[in-house]
Amino acid sequence: MTPRTIATAVAVLALTALSVTDASAATPDGPCPGGPFGPPLPSPNPAATKIADGFNFLEGPTWDAATQTLLLSDMYDGTGPQNVQPADILRFTPATGTFTTFVEDAGSNGLAISRDGTFVVAATHDQRSVSSYNLATGQRTTIAANYQGHLFNSPNDVTVAANGTVYFTDPNFQRANRPDEMSGRTGVFRITNGVVALIDDTIRQPNGIELSPDGRTLYVGGNATGKIYKYPVNADGSTGPRSDFASLGGTDGGTVDCAGNVYQATFDDGKIHVFSPAGQSLGTISAGRNATNVAFGGPDRTTLYITSGTPSSGGNTGNFGLYRIHLNVPGWPY
Repeated sequence: MTPRTIATAVAVLALTALSVTDASAATPDGPCPGGPFGPPLPSPNPAATKIADGFNFLEGPTWDAATQTLLLSDMYDGTGPQNVQPADILRFTPATGTFTTFVEDAGSNGLAISRDGTFVVAATHDQRSVSSYNLATGQRTTIAANYQGHLFNSPNDVTVAANGTVYFTDPNFQRANRPDEMSGRTGVFRITNGVVALIDDTIRQPNGIELSPDGRTLYVGGNATGKIYKYPVNADGSTGPRSDFASLGGTDGGTVDCAGNVYQATFDDGKIHVFSPAGQSLGTISAGRNATNVAFGGPDRTTLYITSGTPSSGGNTGNFGLYRIHLNVPGWPY
């Protein structure tokens, strides 16, 4: 693994949270060019190329357009009597092929860039919270510490809407030996102006979460249910009734492209499953053995970055890698 060094300076990120579905919805400051778009995959079942491995457990990639780098979490084996997993936020620089440490001991899993580009939002299981890290200073701020006085299980993945609303999933994968304060339920939440609201607490182990390009649909992968779900999103950030989008077991992280296609990682087979906005299967991308998350990046955002590998069997013996593949349709940076 490339030796880690603390990053000494970080440029303020460009705007990355707003998404659009087609040319008519595109905006000058959004990350999507005008369509129309063709098929997203270069072939029905392409394979991604490994950039580097030797990491314990990679998660949560998100693209920094200002510095043309990728942020991602590297999680380690649990420590202490509560067996909580430490994690660092790494920065990968494609131009040099190097990895550095942006925030040491960040306690993070999923990551997403804020609407104004000044901080990265993190699902932080170390404190059972959602946090932000200032991209200029690395300073941590808690965005949401609990719901109605009860600690979350272990926030896992996160996405940010154009209006600043933060959506996140709360399975119990990294709760470890800490007490359950959610009465056995795992949930999906949103944060609007500092206020936490419950979206759904009937999905077993919700995991990946992403917004459609126009911001009007929220997708959530049910890791233990064999489903990807969708919710209509209202103008104020609230959501309507849940419906099924696609059937897919072992869902982990996901992303979307500028045509509205959904990319869903599945942990058990190292695949990224690609679906049209109507839920039609468009093919799969192979990467490693246990895919955890995906994000678009690169100068034109047609590079899909994938985290995948083999989990630790103890003593931080995991072997995760970062993969990439060039696709035909640009996409979202988270």
